[in-house]
Amino acid sequence: MQTKNIWKFSFGVTFAAVIAIAGLQSCAGAGGGADVGSIARDRNLSDADVVAALKTYQPTGRMDDYILFGSGGHSGQVMVIGVPSMRLLKVIAAFTPEPWQGYGYGSADHAEILEGAQMGGREITWGDSHHPALSETDADYDGEFLFINDKANPRVAVIDLRDFETKQIVTNPNMGTNHGGTFVTPNTEFVIEAAQYAVPLWTNYADTDTYEEDYRGLVTFWKFDREAGRIDESASFSMELPPYWQDLSDAGKGPSFGWAFLNSFNSEMATGGIEDGNPAFEAGASQNDMDYMHIINWERAAELAAAGRGRRVNGQLVLPMDVAVSEGILYNVPEPKSPHGADVTPDGSRIVVSGKLDPHVTVYSWAMIQDAIQNETFSGRDTYGIPILDFDAVVEGQLEVGLGPLHTQFDNEGNAYTSIFLETLVTKWSLDPLQVLDQIDVHYNVGHLAAAEGDTKSPDGQYLVAMNKWSLDRFNDVGPLHPQNFQLIDISGDEMQLLYDMPIGIGEPHYAQIIKADKLNPMRVYPEIGYDPSTMSTARNAVQVGEEGITRSGNRVTVRMTAVRSHFTPEYIRLREGDVVTLHITAAEQARDATHGFGIAKYNINLSLEPGETQTINFVADEAGVFPYYCTEFCSALHLEMMGYMLVEPR
Repeated sequence: MQTKNIWKFSFGVTFAAVIAIAGLQSCAGAGGGADVGSIARDRNLSDADVVAALKTYQPTGRMDDYILFGSGGHSGQVMVIGVPSMRLLKVIAAFTPEPWQGYGYGSADHAEILEGAQMGGREITWGDSHHPALSETDADYDGEFLFINDKANPRVAVIDLRDFETKQIVTNPNMGTNHGGTFVTPNTEFVIEAAQYAVPLWTNYADTDTYEEDYRGLVTFWKFDREAGRIDESASFSMELPPYWQDLSDAGKGPSFGWAFLNSFNSEMATGGIEDGNPAFEAGASQNDMDYMHIINWERAAELAAAGRGRRVNGQLVLPMDVAVSEGILYNVPEPKSPHGADVTPDGSRIVVSGKLDPHVTVYSWAMIQDAIQNETFSGRDTYGIPILDFDAVVEGQLEVGLGPLHTQFDNEGNAYTSIFLETLVTKWSLDPLQVLDQIDVHYNVGHLAAAEGDTKSPDGQYLVAMNKWSLDRFNDVGPLHPQNFQLIDISGDEMQLLYDMPIGIGEPHYAQIIKADKLNPMRVYPEIGYDPSTMSTARNAVQVGEEGITRSGNRVTVRMTAVRSHFTPEYIRLREGDVVTLHITAAEQARDATHGFGIAKYNINLSLEPGETQTINFVADEAGVFPYYCTEFCSALHLEMMGYMLVEPR
């Protein structure tokens, strides 16, 4: 299909008309007296460029209508971006240390989170954050929590959106890597995490010579306790899956509530070994015309887990495949080869799947799936006895959308938007009837898409962000490693319009969700002086003004400190080499944006102290000498004077 001209005005006006309607004449001192038309001509801006600028520009002090939470890729963090301005508002520290927020640089609370995130007792200082998922109530984003997975090290982080900080990281003891996470069930009963590359499950080690016998896939349903704001590991469970490579997942809603849908590829169970003359993984895992989507009754699975129908593996309850099959809670359905994305429509009646090596989107009907399960309309069983639903009995239709379709999002008018990797474009198509409506070029090699409220039962339409893997010629050269490119697209009209390119200097960002800004209700300051963000309550060791001091018991020293513009109390900490130090510090003011820092030279300690916050540091004064400490966040005209000395007397 020919790519349509994306520069047409959706409302049919010319650039001259825009200028005339807006009455945009120069103000004193603006552009050296030139009017807007002259500025546009001098900068070689087209009509569409000016319209895009008008649709995205936010004057100072004006807030964005939407907030995008995007994965930070290899940074292990989460990006917070305003839409439509595409302004970067914050980077949330999640899986890896982040110095500005003092995450992993001395805080006892952060140390506890990151120590719990170790793998096999090994400190992990990088992550591959992939799929952020907002908490939901009745299949709508509720703005309370955010979850994200680390593909490289199978972990899931819980972020409280009252203060946009990570509160918990759980590790999965039975996965090698994960990819099909995080996705939530419609009331955030569970957070779904699915493995990617199969590893041995029932034994600690097995060679790939026994791949089919010993290697397994896995999906974990982490039970979320909303009141506690934490994942309850004791009430969570996993399900054994075949050693295909699981990819993306989604939870049903409406009529499909209680079920989950999970892509997989490498149904060939290829084991590679190009160095030994075997087909490479890329070839061996792409032989079959069809792979399998797993269809899982998670509601019934949770009941079976609660009844103890599984086996404990490394402390985690796992439901075996034979139990899942005998209880009728696990089915396979063929899907076009090398799929990437199982996306449930807003009304929960269909599941859209794209196969990267097939130019079609395939639309499965939930009603037809139910009938096939009830009537046992199977085309056979796989190697592990899982029933395979007959493809023709469950597919409502297929539509050719382009070469390399990946991921689909939805708007509020019954339309879908699918990223097309190989042709680097986005295809807009209607669900009923199945037909292509529009296409737009993106730059370049688009991966995931995020639409405003696009994963909910009531998407908003209006905006779509294409997350492109390459940028090539879009930005200034900064060396061989190029930024990636988030492109904002207006989808409010019949034809899509490209509005904005946002370079992302963090690689490799993967997925995002976009929520209405008015659904979020973050704190501007902590509610009281001496507040503990880890418990979201009064800190047990809060220090109030007038309660500062230093006490010693043998070689154990406790420092109670406050920070207020523009001094610390106390300003001297006198220690002896080898002292074991506990330092409690409170930001003893609640003025908005009056954040303080606390950094100790040469000790790798740095805290961010938001208004009212209390933090605790534990360290050993193992180096004698004189060490300045100072406020690391510019806080006042006397910021440079906000310092003190830690004097460590030699033994």
